[in-house]
Amino acid sequence: MNIYISGSLAYDRIMTFPEKFASHILPEKLHILNVCFLVNDLEEKFGGTAGNIAYSLGLLEERPTVLATAGHDFERYSKWLHKNNVDPRGIKVVDDLPCASAYITTDQADNQITAFNPGAMNYPTNGEYRSLIEKDGLGIVSPGNLEDMQKYPAIYREMGLPFIFDPGQNIPAFTGEQLKEMINGSFMLIANDYELSLIMEATGLEKEGLLSLTRTIITTLGEEGSKILNRDRELAVPAVKVKKPLDPTGCGDAFRAGLLKGLSRKRDLPEAARMGATCASFCVEHSGTQAHSFSLAEFQDRYNQHF
Repeated sequence: MNIYISGSLAYDRIMTFPEKFASHILPEKLHILNVCFLVNDLEEKFGGTAGNIAYSLGLLEERPTVLATAGHDFERYSKWLHKNNVDPRGIKVVDDLPCASAYITTDQADNQITAFNPGAMNYPTNGEYRSLIEKDGLGIVSPGNLEDMQKYPAIYREMGLPFIFDPGQNIPAFTGEQLKEMINGSFMLIANDYELSLIMEATGLEKEGLLSLTRTIITTLGEEGSKILNRDRELAVPAVKVKKPLDPTGCGDAFRAGLLKGLSRKRDLPEAARMGATCASFCVEHSGTQAHSFSLAEFQDRYNQHF
């Protein structure tokens, strides 16, 4: 079963400030804030929701199709995706803008200041690559261009293709009615507990009301695992604990990759969610959203050890 991922492609540029931000920000001067932080280093990593999910699916020996926009500096990222078994034919390159970029500075107290430039992500794919989508596939609509986030649910509904709606950090950009329209007809709504509360507030619907629009709600709970809710029952799925967790960034996207792998192989929802938890456990052991790696045998061994 082919897997289609719409969302963002971005470069994460990560810097470390060797002190604390609080030592350089005077509370009484916030109205004229003008500070400069001298950082120790700069790391550039591949990121974005679509890229992260696709990367982990490549490790799981799938060849997902990414549906997204990228900028004129996409060549390095494109080579990385090719190397990691991702189908790039649905990626639209915008020649006069760079890829989306996140500039993240972390201080010694683990506080972060992030600036995000959407760049080419401001442009939608506008459904141009619909011909790549096959009816027997599975889609996920993850945070990315706002027009695409509305367009792909409509395309999938029209085609009768099951899809997961995953609005993430873009929830505040939509009205309640828009969110209800995008969720409607989905196979699954997935969000963390805070995001789910935002969705319920915006739509005016409790979980029971949302289940009139989608079949299943998965709520991710970080180190507490996840919960699967449908009209019949609620089931808790534990996280896979690791000895040396390093960085939780990107673990949600890795979870989605494992989940999609399971669903594409006709596993039931609890097993697919356990596969998601297993995939996320490899990500948390590394710094960066696409720094982890594993073989299928290693993945299966860890799954068997915990489940």
